[in-house]
Formats: sequence, structure tokens, C-alpha cells
Amino acid sequence: MTARLLLVEDEHGLRVTLTDRLTSEGYSVVSAADGDIALELATRQAFHLIILDVMLPRRNGFEVCRIVRENGVRTPILMLTARSETVDKVSGLRIGADDYVIKPFEMPELLARIEALLRRSGALARGADVYEFGDVRADFRRAEVTRGGTTVELSALEMRLLRYLIEHNGEVLSRDRLLDEVWGYEALPTTRTVDVHIAWLRQKLEANAGHPRHFMTVRGVGYKFVV
Repeated sequence: MTARLLLVEDEHGLRVTLTDRLTSEGYSVVSAADGDIALELATRQAFHLIILDVMLPRRNGFEVCRIVRENGVRTPILMLTARSETVDKVSGLRIGADDYVIKPFEMPELLARIEALLRRSGALARGADVYEFGDVRADFRRAEVTRGGTTVELSALEMRLLRYLIEHNGEVLSRDRLLDEVWGYEALPTTRTVDVHIAWLRQKLEANAGHPRHFMTVRGVGYKFVV
């Protein structure tokens, strides 16, 4: 599964350089040049990791980080800063940042920290067919799903639906698209087939099916899976 990164950096040259390198490493990158745009993207779209510069126009990185966390977004945040004072590092970590990289930095160090945060968050697969989110681990090679270490029984159709949702993390998926891609046919507009199967996945994999964190309803459209 390709990791989707939000890169927030106001320096044009560095933003372009980082975007190009991260893309070449296989990441999907969305970029922003100021704090307001960063805040809107971070709270409205799904990302596996946010790379956040501290010194930004409109809102600085500390404020963006604080508001993102207050909105319940748990996406790992890696802060970029030219500041080396301990007090700044501590302040960032206290408001919810997960790690720091001090400018100027070497690209291998940045890549290593990104990989470490992604592994720690469980957002990426350990293997080509193994995915983790929350306390759920789905191994599609073995057709095994566990939650909190306990095996969860899923039907073959539920497994296909789960995999499709995971592989399209953050995308809004219409019921018609899900029916076509997962079931392999176009159902009548009145069918509740997708709704029923999503409800089953919530019951089996969400901590609280009534207040889902991963299998989200997009009113009037369909569903969205969020890591």
C-alpha cells in the first residue's frame, strides 16, 4: 500500500526537491506552502504521515500541530525546523508532534525517520499482503484477520471488500463503484448490499461500531476507509 504523505514547507525549492525525492521513493505526496492550507488538508483528508515545517506563513507549524490534534487527527507528525533549542523540541512534542528533524538535514536521515514513524503507526504493510490499522492485522496471503491478537472470521466477500477499502485508503468510494469492483456487477440503485457488508465489518473490526474510526460513511455518496 502506497503511503500518502502531506508535506508542508514554505520554501519553494526545498518543497519541490523533497516532493520529487519522496515520490521517487514510492510515496504519494500532497504539498502545502502555508499553515492555513496545511490545516485544511490535514483535517479533511487522510494521510499516513504529515511532514510539517515549523516556520510557515499564516500559521506556524506548532499551531497547525496543536489544532490538528485537537480535531482528533492521530496521523504521525514529523516536524522540520531550523531551530535547535531544546525548548522548541519539547514544545512540539508536548502538543502532539511525533518526531523532529533539524535543518539542514541529510536525505537518508529524513527517509529513515519517515519509515520508522510509518512502521510505528502500523499504517503500512509489513509485507505485500499484510496491513495493519488500529489493533487490526489483516494478512491477505493467509486469509487471516486478527483484532487485538484474536482471530476474526470474515467471509471471502468481506475479505475482498476489506482489502479494496484498505488499498483505497482516504478515497471516497461510491456504492456503485464498490459493487462493480468488489462484487463484480452493477446492482439496482435500491440495494443495501454495500451498507450491510460495511456494517458487518464495523461490528467485527471497529472498537465501537456505532462510532467508527476507520469505516466512515460519506453521506449521500458512499464510504471512506481511514487509517
